[in-house]
Amino acid sequence: MIKSRKYQFHYQWCHYPVVESPRDLGVLVSHHLTPCLHISSIVAKTHKRSSAIHCVFTSRNVDLLLRAYTTYARPLVEHDSVIWSPYTIKDITAIEPVQRRFPKRLPGLNNPSYTERLQRIRLLSLELRRLYTDLIYCYKIIFGMVDLTTSDVFQWAPCTSIRGPSFKLYKSSCSPRLRSTFFSERVVNV
Repeated sequence: MIKSRKYQFHYQWCHYPVVESPRDLGVLVSHHLTPCLHISSIVAKTHKRSSAIHCVFTSRNVDLLLRAYTTYARPLVEHDSVIWSPYTIKDITAIEPVQRRFPKRLPGLNNPSYTERLQRIRLLSLELRRLYTDLIYCYKIIFGMVDLTTSDVFQWAPCTSIRGPSFKLYKSSCSPRLRSTFFSERVVNV
């Protein structure tokens, strides 16, 4: 049996604890660099918050409850989704029930299917919203609307034809499986 070593970090007489999964800018980062811990954390928080919305509001007005959901619960599962966007089926299916469950408890919406419910209340699925967020952030990077240079994130494809858009991104082959899920690789596929 191998004993794990406890490392101690010191800097100017201050001792810093060693943590397995630190939180950086609100995103829980596991030592494997997978979003599993973060997803399970935000799903639990969002379920609690959406249940609290149903309990606290005495009004059963659908518009009021939806506004509360989109203001207080949904931002938890969308915060920094460009960084932690799920890529495994397990993680994707863990997030979507957050939004699947809330509209089902609204008056008059417990019988239709999930897609019909979303159409009636004019909401998009969380997976589609993450895709829109990725594309919007990609647009902002390419056209200089954020403090990043395009060459730091993307590579331009060599323009060989006169027709078509002049902004073509190049996707290089990446050997590590984890690297293929990063934003700069993921958004080029779309």
